[in-house]
Amino acid sequence: MELRIRVLFTSVCHTDLIYWRGQDKAQRIYPRIFGHEASGVVESVGEGVDDLEIGDHVVPIFNGECGKCVYCKSKKKTNLCEKFRVNTMKSTMSSDGKCRFSTEEGKPIFHFLNTSTFTEYTVVDSACVVKIDREASLKKMSLLSCGVSMGVGAVWNTADVEEGSTVAVFGLGAVGLAVVEGARSKGASRIIGVDVNPHKSSKAQAIGITDFINPKDLDKPTHQRIREMTEGGVDYSFECAGNLDVLREAFLSTHDGWGLTVMLGVHPTQRLLPLHPMELFEGRRIVTSVFGDFKGKSQLPHFANQCIKGVVKLDEFITHEMPFSRINEAMQLLSDGASLRCLLHF
Repeated sequence: MELRIRVLFTSVCHTDLIYWRGQDKAQRIYPRIFGHEASGVVESVGEGVDDLEIGDHVVPIFNGECGKCVYCKSKKKTNLCEKFRVNTMKSTMSSDGKCRFSTEEGKPIFHFLNTSTFTEYTVVDSACVVKIDREASLKKMSLLSCGVSMGVGAVWNTADVEEGSTVAVFGLGAVGLAVVEGARSKGASRIIGVDVNPHKSSKAQAIGITDFINPKDLDKPTHQRIREMTEGGVDYSFECAGNLDVLREAFLSTHDGWGLTVMLGVHPTQRLLPLHPMELFEGRRIVTSVFGDFKGKSQLPHFANQCIKGVVKLDEFITHEMPFSRINEAMQLLSDGASLRCLLHF
């Protein structure tokens, strides 16, 4: 039930940065091959795999779908899988608890997020591999492994944003801008982008924000400014920064009675939610979204076709391209906030 994939394109995501830096001390599992946003071609197929074959164009996904467990059969209740759900602690293959990578001396090199794509060849459980139309650009389809699916899916599936709604997006990295793209495609009437990096404004405007707020320029809390701009608060807010103080601002920026906050940022610290339980009685809600609530194997091919048709525009997300040998430069670009997705090719 495994496949070997020849990786053609991969990119660096903030999650890779977080675990590469060891920001979560409990998850310092080394040596390890990072990377989880990629596309490639099936090079060989293991026993028991009947839905993929050699030569298929594919994207690996960190949140798998076996199709058989009670979670996968739950239809709309969850997109988690009992065995192949996202798990940053998981570092071996599911079938035997062993690694498929090793050093020249035979010592194990551990896996990451069900995928490990910073390598020319990777071995992945078939539940974590999605077949893509061969007419699609593998370069662009690599974005569907994580960032774009996360952001657009959070708008389409998790929040189900209606036409004419007001939206605030906190953190304008790749995931945040994917939220903007999703809100634009849904016909949101106002999309407010929030980021402390002033250089994010022009890219966000090109994708679809109507307003830009830099909290450093304000003399009041960001949520107060957004409430003033929107007659009480936005209908939906999305936290894409991985910062609990930002999460609180996002929560308070929504309209009481019906406001919904969707958390997308990765929070590596041990701090707990900065909310008092009684604040929830004002009608605001907070949820999170895993992989944009897409069921990977069954729903991602349709989403890919929508991207091919131009419903979702992918070109703006690729800001840099370079050979894989320059991966350190790509990591630095993302760390400095100078790139959205730096596409690496072998």
